[in-house]
Amino acid sequence: MSDQKTAEKKDFQRIDKYIWELPQDFRDDMRVPARLFGDAELFDAAFGDRTVKQLTNVTTLPGIVRSAMAMPDFHQGYGFPIGGVAAIDAQTGVISPGGVGYDINCGVRLLASHLDQEEVAPHIENLTATLYQTCPSGVGGKGRQQVSDRELEDMVINGSQWALKRGLARREDLEHTEEQGTLPGADPAQLSKRSIERGRVQIGSLGSGNHFLEIDVVEEVYDPDVADAFGLRPGQVVVQIHCGSRGFGHQVCSDYVKRLQPAVKKYNIELPDRELVCAPIDSPEGQAYYGAMACAVNYAFVNRQVLANGVREAFERVLAGKVGDFDLFQVYDVAHNIAKFEEHDVNGERKRLCMHRKGATRAFGPGYAGLPADYRDVGQPVLVPGSMGTASYVLVGTEKAMELTFGSTCHGAGRTMSRTQARKKVWGADLKKELEERGIVVHAGSNKGLAEEAPLAYKDVSRVVEVVHNLGIARKVALLTPLAVIKG
Repeated sequence: MSDQKTAEKKDFQRIDKYIWELPQDFRDDMRVPARLFGDAELFDAAFGDRTVKQLTNVTTLPGIVRSAMAMPDFHQGYGFPIGGVAAIDAQTGVISPGGVGYDINCGVRLLASHLDQEEVAPHIENLTATLYQTCPSGVGGKGRQQVSDRELEDMVINGSQWALKRGLARREDLEHTEEQGTLPGADPAQLSKRSIERGRVQIGSLGSGNHFLEIDVVEEVYDPDVADAFGLRPGQVVVQIHCGSRGFGHQVCSDYVKRLQPAVKKYNIELPDRELVCAPIDSPEGQAYYGAMACAVNYAFVNRQVLANGVREAFERVLAGKVGDFDLFQVYDVAHNIAKFEEHDVNGERKRLCMHRKGATRAFGPGYAGLPADYRDVGQPVLVPGSMGTASYVLVGTEKAMELTFGSTCHGAGRTMSRTQARKKVWGADLKKELEERGIVVHAGSNKGLAEEAPLAYKDVSRVVEVVHNLGIARKVALLTPLAVIKG
């Protein structure tokens, strides 16, 4: 694992207004080029941390095809940069926990109401306080649903189907969830005792960090036809849930970062960075990681499903008898930390690929199997949350994404400073006051947690979205602005 040279700006070629490419011949160990997506300012920012080094290292993974890519919300992560996308040949390639991340299947669920902002406004304080009760949050916090070891095993195999059988989901919720809420291939036999212990008690909890629950209003619609297909309209109240697999997924990643270290030597895999630890997809070690990771993916789908129930419960508790229809329907649920098998065209040939998306969202265009029947003509909803107190976006996947990024796009704003740096620059109580002065109700477990997620710690989400929109790898549908924010 030798120390390899790091690319500078001059080493990249600008091959499009928003695409910057590091040629394959920059380093002897690169199997494909590295591509950064962004405008000139975002491109410059990539050299402020380890993003470029990490992306270059990803190009060395066995089986990678076409290029290693970083979406415009990129910043350094563990192994892969956040925003990293790698398409790896399912027959000849490897699978890497660093290409998925610690918060396996962190993702976003969007629920929409039939109510306008004016109808909800008188009840927003009460609604926010009730959501804080019905949707537990915080470090190590217990969830709405605790299960036995046997129930957990059933849940992680069947994902949202498990929730449906127990009356915790509606059929249309599953239809409007990526993979219908169940990733095939989950194998509970590959889970550690510690991951099971951590997972049993946290189902239906937000956690902490950048996870949140928001009440938003649809501020603007850019594409009325697609918005109409998604059930969105100006002035409508919606709810975003952003969270993942909690301590369960974190433990799975921790376990396999250790367990796969010997596999690198066993299969003679040369890596420039230990954090890219991996194993051949078809090896016992690779299959074990995939089986455990799929368990965490399914856990996260159920986690967001149970939280959605908590949101519906709060809306009923606060709004019943005071407004007309207080029900919430699901627009979509997308993952943005995942490895999954998909078929894509590579050099004119249809190939089965293991798509690693880490801080990147699937963005399938119109007509693709696996999309809900009511969205198939327009494309897949793409949910891009902003930083706390800023706008979020609903986008739609495109054919251009299928051609250029294997159906992938950005997942959010992307950090510009660490949580420690943010705490030094921002006083949480001041931030809370500032948000409330802007009319945003805030419920948070701690002012310290608020400071860590301050907007100045993130890129401008609108800038990121403009890049993917103008490049054509996702198209703007609607702008959401916050009315209330709930954080652990």
